[in-house]
Amino acid sequence: MGCLRQDDLSAPEQDCDAELSPNITLLEVLDSFDGSTREIRNEWVVEAYVISSDKSGNFYNTLHLQDRPAVPQAGVQVELEMRNSHLFFPLGQKVLLNLKGLYLGRSKGIFKLGHVYTSFGNLQVGRIPKHAVADHVYKVCEPPQALVPKILSVSDLTSQPANTLVGLKNMEFTRELKDSTYARAEEETVRTMQDCDDREIGLLSSGYSDFQTETLPSGKGAITAIYYPEGGQAMLMVRSPEDLDLKGDRCEELITEFTSSSLIISELADPDNNSAARYVELYYAGSEPLSLNGWRLDRYTNDNTERGSTLDLSAFTLNPGQFLLIASDAVVFQQTYGFAPDMEGGTNSPADSNGDDNLVLVDPFGTVIDIFGVVGEDGSGTNHEFEDGRAYRKAGIQLANPVFDPSEWEIFNDTGASGTTNQPQQAPGDFSPGARD
Repeated sequence: MGCLRQDDLSAPEQDCDAELSPNITLLEVLDSFDGSTREIRNEWVVEAYVISSDKSGNFYNTLHLQDRPAVPQAGVQVELEMRNSHLFFPLGQKVLLNLKGLYLGRSKGIFKLGHVYTSFGNLQVGRIPKHAVADHVYKVCEPPQALVPKILSVSDLTSQPANTLVGLKNMEFTRELKDSTYARAEEETVRTMQDCDDREIGLLSSGYSDFQTETLPSGKGAITAIYYPEGGQAMLMVRSPEDLDLKGDRCEELITEFTSSSLIISELADPDNNSAARYVELYYAGSEPLSLNGWRLDRYTNDNTERGSTLDLSAFTLNPGQFLLIASDAVVFQQTYGFAPDMEGGTNSPADSNGDDNLVLVDPFGTVIDIFGVVGEDGSGTNHEFEDGRAYRKAGIQLANPVFDPSEWEIFNDTGASGTTNQPQQAPGDFSPGARD
């Protein structure tokens, strides 16, 4: 008596078919899909090529096929009860699919062929029983073809047909995954990969695969995989770790976050005659363009020491001498001042202060760069109150200050307390959004 791993068996002798001929393309079959799982009753025969392998256990009871060995136009997943299918249908093997009696469906964006079962009253594509596989999947009497993956960038993947073989260069796993394995035990697991431009995509692996416990490679390189956009999310699936050649030096880390003391809060507006026309103005006095990736503007309401609201400024890049205008209400701002703001903050945002709040400008590294007011102190009756009025930075101030200095500001309000000016401001005439007085 002895034991032999089934995976170590050589490929069995098997029949091949030299008589069937394709009479429709896979693309035409998929184009016939009307949105619901249905039985194919036509005498359709499709030619396709095997691009998946269950040898390493990352695929289970499925065959992934595409219509050509190179530059495919269509791909499909065939559900079948057949373990070790790689022994019968190796990579690159040309097959013919007898589609009559199979069901065509689509699940989470993936086209599937197989038999059918009912789930909550809906037909779903299921596995072809083992005894019926030979009636629908025929091996062609030709040696396997060399598969040529289409070389794409991460951003180009969405233009590629699902369930087709692709190649990507300059890929690496994110730094957060250092020393991680391909998958958690007995769980389907997505690990994030990225290219040298920080464009990300998920690598989907089975928690039952032979390589589930292997540590992810730490370098950069090329990957060959099946493009598998499940549920609209672009993902990749590999046949085995050999599909990843990640031995090169990692990408240089891109610096996308910058700080600067030349970005300042330049004006705060709380018009006496129209509270909906409130806004905050920022001004950039630097000499080079500044990306605001990671920057934010915080509001501390009244005397609160916890921020009440925040605005993410990451979408903007400012050129020297440029303003960033943030309105509480973009429509009212345009009606009042005659042009559109750069951003709408909304009700209770930092752009919607009623004049007794404190505003803090924070860089991507969490450092306070500029401030108006004193966090923890209600502005009413102080030297940082602009209720029913306006606070604007004096034109000579070009650098931010993380400590509030009232001498840098001209402040108008309805009290005139603590050296401020008791002179409520009316919109639009008393304000100058997009210009420094």
